[in-house]
Amino acid sequence: MPTSASAAIALGDVTASDSTLRRFLHGLPGVDAVGLEARAASLGTRSIKTTAKAYAIDLAISMVDLTTLEGADTPGKVRALGAKAALPDPTDRTAPTTAAVCVYPDMVAVAKEAVAGSGVKVASVATAFPAGRAALAVKLADVRDAVAAGADEIDMVIDRGAFLAGKYLKVYDEIVAVKEASGAARLKVIFETGELSTYDNIRRASWLGMLAGADFIKTSTGKVAVNATPANTLLMLEAVRDFRAQTGVQIGVKPAGGIRTTKDAIKFLVLVNETAGEDWLDNHWFRFGASSLLNDLLMQRQKLATGRYSGPDYVTVD
Repeated sequence: MPTSASAAIALGDVTASDSTLRRFLHGLPGVDAVGLEARAASLGTRSIKTTAKAYAIDLAISMVDLTTLEGADTPGKVRALGAKAALPDPTDRTAPTTAAVCVYPDMVAVAKEAVAGSGVKVASVATAFPAGRAALAVKLADVRDAVAAGADEIDMVIDRGAFLAGKYLKVYDEIVAVKEASGAARLKVIFETGELSTYDNIRRASWLGMLAGADFIKTSTGKVAVNATPANTLLMLEAVRDFRAQTGVQIGVKPAGGIRTTKDAIKFLVLVNETAGEDWLDNHWFRFGASSLLNDLLMQRQKLATGRYSGPDYVTVD
């Protein structure tokens, strides 16, 4: 195994040209789809006991990027979301805050004010989310507007058309430019795995994003038919594990879309623990992109504490 310094130099060389980057990405080991899905399914059957479940629920709450990304979003809705992120259960102040609220760039200032003093981060989607169909100058302006409004984190989408056409260096350069425009904000790079067609492409996109400086790699926008799955998240967890082994640099993972229940969340936490390891069991390195997940986590938390489920008015409707 090379040292981190030598590995970084070697990996830096692969981005010198389109041909070297293509050679590297297509030289990555092919994904055994049957084996990947079987392992993800097997890990999904793991059960945990009551004490561990209580810990897992609180950990999952602390990892939620509470999200609203609708055309009908209003300042009032975003303020309510921020209040919920900062105090998920008003009847139990021992419940942890969520990691972040995630909104469109024009709602960043509202969200920032709503979570002030709570420790909750404000994440903003940018780069012509969710399709990413815009000129680079427009995308960078989108990012700079969000950062100027106070965004702590930027969730960008890659140009899937360029990626699928094999224009890897174009995608790489765009991520690098967005990273620079993000300044001190952490950058999450969204692949839209449901549009990448193959597991091999997801592995290539993961390495491409990490090489370009992503702080997180993220499965999806939540706006297409196929979003986060145990299998595609497992594949991305393997990628960040292997990247750190080669470079010494740790990258986060964010599955998003379709994760709605406590049972789902715990399955993903098992994937993290068994694949990347305990170092990733922290909201600095793992997030859930979700809107309705938090409600179920709170309901299950209340059930563990009281032995009964609360009424339908226990949680707010997001």
